Amino acid sequence: MSKEKNITNTLVKLEEKAKLLPTKSGCYLMKNKNDQIIYVGKAKNLKARVLSYFNLSAKNPKTEILVSHIVDFDFIMTDTDAEAFVLENNLIKKHAPKYNIRLKDDKSYPYVVINHGEPFARLEYIRKVKRSSKLEVFGPFVTGSNVGEVLRVLTKVLNLRDCSLTEFKKRKEPCLLFQMKQCSAPCVGKISEENYAKDLSLAIDLFKSSGKKVQKYFEQNMFEASEAEEFERAASLRDNLGLLNNFITHFRQENAEMNDVKNVDVVAFYQGEEEVDISIYMVRNGLLLGHKNFSFSNLDLTEEVEDEVLNFLFQYYAETFDLLPDVIITQFSNDVNEEFETALKNVQEKIQVKSPGNKYQSLLDLTRDHAFEQQRVRLLNQESVYVGLNKLKDLLGLRERPVILECYDIAIFQGKSPTAAQIVFHDGKADKKAYRHYTLQERPEGNNDFAMMKELITRRLDNGKLPDVFIVDGGLGQVNVFREVLKEFNIPIPVVGIAKSKVLKGKESFKQVEIKRSEERLIIPERKNPYFLNQNKSLFKIIIQMRDEAHRFSRRLHHHHETKRVLGKKQKLSLN
Repeated sequence: MSKEKNITNTLVKLEEKAKLLPTKSGCYLMKNKNDQIIYVGKAKNLKARVLSYFNLSAKNPKTEILVSHIVDFDFIMTDTDAEAFVLENNLIKKHAPKYNIRLKDDKSYPYVVINHGEPFARLEYIRKVKRSSKLEVFGPFVTGSNVGEVLRVLTKVLNLRDCSLTEFKKRKEPCLLFQMKQCSAPCVGKISEENYAKDLSLAIDLFKSSGKKVQKYFEQNMFEASEAEEFERAASLRDNLGLLNNFITHFRQENAEMNDVKNVDVVAFYQGEEEVDISIYMVRNGLLLGHKNFSFSNLDLTEEVEDEVLNFLFQYYAETFDLLPDVIITQFSNDVNEEFETALKNVQEKIQVKSPGNKYQSLLDLTRDHAFEQQRVRLLNQESVYVGLNKLKDLLGLRERPVILECYDIAIFQGKSPTAAQIVFHDGKADKKAYRHYTLQERPEGNNDFAMMKELITRRLDNGKLPDVFIVDGGLGQVNVFREVLKEFNIPIPVVGIAKSKVLKGKESFKQVEIKRSEERLIIPERKNPYFLNQNKSLFKIIIQMRDEAHRFSRRLHHHHETKRVLGKKQKLSLN
């Protein structure tokens, strides 16, 4: 039976199953032949929505590819559409389906965090804040606010704890900072919890109130140092006071037009011929803090573009404790805004979603223009990851754009301490949670590429779903070794290599050759000549970044083992 006929028969069976679904709201989970969940969607009417996949009518390319991999599906009912929003987000987080759009944050803003669950809490500078009832969070702070330097000054002058909780608990004697009068040494009981709390409250006053208390403290210490003829310290306190004053001035200024609502997000999107861009302009404390940008390919659309944008926005706000505004302004209709607001109230009870009205129309127009310009500039500069991934698709003759890439590098020195690194990129960006270290067996014959590669792949097969493309650091020899191993396991995943070649500039005459330069090449077994990566800026950036990450990661573990073997030292190794 032909492959096309098999697919048709499967669609008929799935269509019959879909006809039995309830007409209530909920989520559906599409599965492939390995029983892996490859797509999660929500629906107001489960029966109608799931049937639309299998009725053999015209579909967009992404949906056709998705459907060709579906062999079964599950469903979960919800009482309301809003509950379906929440459930879909949780299922996507849990299963990370291949065909759901996953957008990575392009930047994060700094926050000041105080963990009152720790003894003698400290001031922390953090960019990613997790939900916790014991955390007191201030910010986000706009770029240029110099909040990191402000924290350094407050910690030093107020003698606050600056060490990690682990170090704090281990210390039995005061550290050097105590001798320098830059820490009150709460670790060894040199200050009471009551007095330490008073010092910490001065720092909190800077962010929570007017900042006058801490300003007065600095001024008083400056005058006392001057009277004691400690002029160097007095000058330092004067400079530090100037830093605090500048921060307070910058932090407290407000936009008169926005003084009734301090925290607003303005959201807009632009759909071009190839991609969709989403821009979020963020107003915090009456100030335009900055913007965030996200993009995805039109080929990734399985829903209407507005639905895909809404799905993303819900995921974004559901996972983002630190950036929740009071009001979200969108370009959607009032009905859509009401539905979206109802769903978001599961995350933030007081959040509102509105149309712009006269007050925010100009800012919404600016946000939409930014989405358009962001896409235009990115595509003109070939900086879109989709440009590179689509080129890789064409080079390998794949049916669909590769989403998950894995790169491997083996580090070994004279047959000792062999290690390997697994680097994973999702849609052209690092997925560090999927990075892996492998400590390989030492062999009597020393370096044995095939044996080490076979061990690596054998262990890799027990470690989650496989990628769309394997990338090996090396030339055709290493690629063929990798392919032979995959062949033994009957795994039909393409393998490419990344290697350098020496290219002569000028004529091929001994006297006329001017210089030699190194070119990065992509080794493709089915291709007669290697592909020079400088022909595609986007693909070059993705592949070289993966190779460099693999080098860094594998050599860290290798050096760790060599240090332990040669010097007998035990060290703790972080996987970051």
